[in-house]
Amino acid sequence: MLPFTEKVIQIIKDIPEGKVMTYGQIAKLAGNPRAARQVARILHTMSRKYHLPWHRVINAKGQIAMKEEEKFNEQRLSLEAEGVEVDDKGRVDLKKYRVEA
Repeated sequence: MLPFTEKVIQIIKDIPEGKVMTYGQIAKLAGNPRAARQVARILHTMSRKYHLPWHRVINAKGQIAMKEEEKFNEQRLSLEAEGVEVDDKGRVDLKKYRVEA
């Protein structure tokens, strides 16, 4: 496994319950600020294997990025179960819920 991938996995695992991070924020912390899409690929392919809290990762606009309704609702409900407020358009207040790292 590449060092970048290992760092991304660890960063995601360390996102506390009730908080979120953005794809770009994770990429920057892992050492490649231009690799937000790679973070998305890692989440997509490795969430199950590494038991990643994938639902805590949202886009830079503070929105759930899932287009498929079922996955969108799953992420929304998972965030709300942790106390994160999500509006009807899937937006989260980054000032309130984003991990500042």
